[in-house]
Amino acid sequence: MFNQAKNQNPHHVVIVGGGFGGLYAAQALKKAPVKVTLIDKRNFHLFQPLLYQVATGELSPADISSPLRGVLSDQKNAQVLMGEVIGVDPQQQTLKLQNTELSYDTLIVATGVSHHYFGNDQWAKKAPGLKTIEDAMEMRRRILLAFEAAEKEPDPEKRRAWLTFVLVGGGPTGVELAGALAELAYNTLKSDFRHINTSETKILLLEGMDRILPPYPPQLSAKAQSSLERLGVTVQTGTLVTTIEDEQVTIRRGEQIEQISAKTILWAAGMKASAMGEALARSTGAQLDRVGRVIVNQDLSVGGYSNIFVIGDLANFPHQYKNGQPLPGVAPVAMQEGLYVANLIRKRLKGETLPPFHYRDYGNLAVIGRNSAVVDLGFVKFSGFLAWLAWIFVHIFFLIEFDNKLVVMIQWAWNYFTRKRGARLITNPVAWLSMGIEEERDSRTPIKV
Repeated sequence: MFNQAKNQNPHHVVIVGGGFGGLYAAQALKKAPVKVTLIDKRNFHLFQPLLYQVATGELSPADISSPLRGVLSDQKNAQVLMGEVIGVDPQQQTLKLQNTELSYDTLIVATGVSHHYFGNDQWAKKAPGLKTIEDAMEMRRRILLAFEAAEKEPDPEKRRAWLTFVLVGGGPTGVELAGALAELAYNTLKSDFRHINTSETKILLLEGMDRILPPYPPQLSAKAQSSLERLGVTVQTGTLVTTIEDEQVTIRRGEQIEQISAKTILWAAGMKASAMGEALARSTGAQLDRVGRVIVNQDLSVGGYSNIFVIGDLANFPHQYKNGQPLPGVAPVAMQEGLYVANLIRKRLKGETLPPFHYRDYGNLAVIGRNSAVVDLGFVKFSGFLAWLAWIFVHIFFLIEFDNKLVVMIQWAWNYFTRKRGARLITNPVAWLSMGIEEERDSRTPIKV
């Protein structure tokens, strides 16, 4: 299947998804005797670890996005197609797109996951998640509009609801978002309004487990919680959300039920695999886990198909840990899987083999706010200012293009010394109505700006 005869067309590798896994696989095949086709619904690669900074106005969408065609423009054996795959025929080795079909010799699927509401999909409109640029822009719009609405609200109780933010999920995304939101409310915006005191903002971070950052060592989780609390964030662990309706969040802590009035609810809990997981299961017989991820073989292939691979967040790789726990859904896993599959393809074309995939865990990082982060490198664990510097270096290093690295570095430096966030733009005025804010129609009551 992997042999290619002389005078034939080059081996065709089709990659679905331009995230970390897909893009790293494509770039690693640059000098291989193959033709690479990268398909994505978007025309850009998104650096998802910094999405929360777009949501809180520290960075603009373009700062963390790179056009896929631009990234691969110098790679002569690669082409980019903007489209959505809706079906796979493994026997014919074809992909079905909306308006065409595409044949492949090797298929790599890296379409990732989206947020999951645990069977309560009706919460999506009331509590947006954070996986795409559109999600981040929607979060930013709701956050900034909440302060604008509070500025106009004469009723103290309603004003408190506008200044209350509930974040559901205490993983890395929730922790980083909570820290950035606290910096925004208690520092950046403190002199921008005339009728509200933004230091009265209440930020609640809710986590169902007994501590935030569950994948991290307990001592780092404790330090992260202490850092958030110093910033002004209220952390509630062992807390489950049972209902989100009528601008109220109902939570349960043990046997205690509580209702929280909040106009802005943000979701950072749970994940659900992309629809490509189900498509592969139907066509290949691949097994899925409870969130729809594809359970892959030790070489990241699917079922009995040695030329179909699933990598990144969509893959459940249960072979590394004795308890069968899958690898975490983080960017380094996707990068290493992409590089491995690319190397495996090159080896197979030469009639050679590779040992099973093994993830090398170089550690975890999470930023808590200005001058504070936690770092777990396995052999050493630390927090505070040095951890914050390490976090900055790693994220700058892994940004895809040089101009992104430069722009983000300059923007971070400017924000650090001035405490200003230049991307605090409300881009959709219609949001006033969608959030239930009535227009001021009485000309005798002017709006103070």
